[in-house]
Amino acid sequence: MSAALSVDIRTFENADALAHDVAEWLCGLAQASDHAFSVNLSGGSTPRRLYERLASPEIAARFPWSRAHWFWGDERFVPPDHPDSNFGMARDAFLSRVPAPKENIHAVVTEGVTPDQAAAAYETTLQRFYGAGTLDPGRPLFDVTLLGIGDDGHTASLFPGQPALKETKRWVVAVIGAKAEARITLTYPALDSSRDLAFLATGEAKKQVVARAEAGDRTIPAGAIRPVGRLHWFTDRAASPE
Repeated sequence: MSAALSVDIRTFENADALAHDVAEWLCGLAQASDHAFSVNLSGGSTPRRLYERLASPEIAARFPWSRAHWFWGDERFVPPDHPDSNFGMARDAFLSRVPAPKENIHAVVTEGVTPDQAAAAYETTLQRFYGAGTLDPGRPLFDVTLLGIGDDGHTASLFPGQPALKETKRWVVAVIGAKAEARITLTYPALDSSRDLAFLATGEAKKQVVARAEAGDRTIPAGAIRPVGRLHWFTDRAASPE
């Protein structure tokens, strides 16, 4: 990895401990900020535990909900009430259980549009929030980005061999053909525009792919992530390469 990249690797005893401590970490960053605090969310079972922890009374009472803004790193092209919706999962896990202003929840619109239209609309949403159409490395789009990692090394909906991996201008693109349903995903430029970017991984099945990504293996999508800020790897003991 580049010497300029700040990497923080932490191993937790189990998935519950990871969810507990990372929720505290996220709450601490939000409390310490003095501006609109933007969080880019991931789908999946590991972040769901974290989200549920954010809604627990001991954290929810301290989190600055009024100035936190919520975005998604990728979304399945399904209705928001579909079981596979990343927005729906986050809504059920915490957003519907905390005083998060509705206008601060920036979901990908997946109804009444094509996947390409959904991607273009979400790029506009991000650019309006950011206040510019070009990303400045000195002013990240997100305060925190949360990512998972698949067994094939994909992250968000950046899958091996897909054209989205080579996108350098667009912030959001449609991914069609990689999975049964179309996906909307942020690209590397948008994901990398983060003050703190954290991968969350749990379970023995993730050990080998986490080792490759932590080593900066650019042959898998997760290994090519290079945030402008700090990179974090939060894993449980089973997923830890060490």
